[in-house]
Amino acid sequence: MLELLKKSLMAGLGAVVITRDKVREVTRTLVDEGKMSTDEAEKFADDLVKSGEREWEDINSKLQSTAKKWSDNMEVVRKKDLQDLHAKLELMEQRLRTLEEARRGESSDAPGH
Repeated sequence: MLELLKKSLMAGLGAVVITRDKVREVTRTLVDEGKMSTDEAEKFADDLVKSGEREWEDINSKLQSTAKKWSDNMEVVRKKDLQDLHAKLELMEQRLRTLEEARRGESSDAPGH
């Protein structure tokens, strides 16, 4: 799940970079065609890129919020928590074996056996 989110975010970042490059390419073309001054083109490109970045941050925030709600509802266990629980279970099993062995030793020492 987390890996899928990471891949989605990275794909989105790639799209942002491509979009920024495309905006700059289009504005350069408009300047070359005389439809826009260099200053206008730079301002226009910066405004579009900043707007896109704000949109991306908003989408990213909503995605993270949705993913957290989803994982909370799924009651997903973190790997470290599971490893800690496994270690505690192994320790309890070891203690139980020790107690059982001690009990067998006591019963074989009892009179009549």
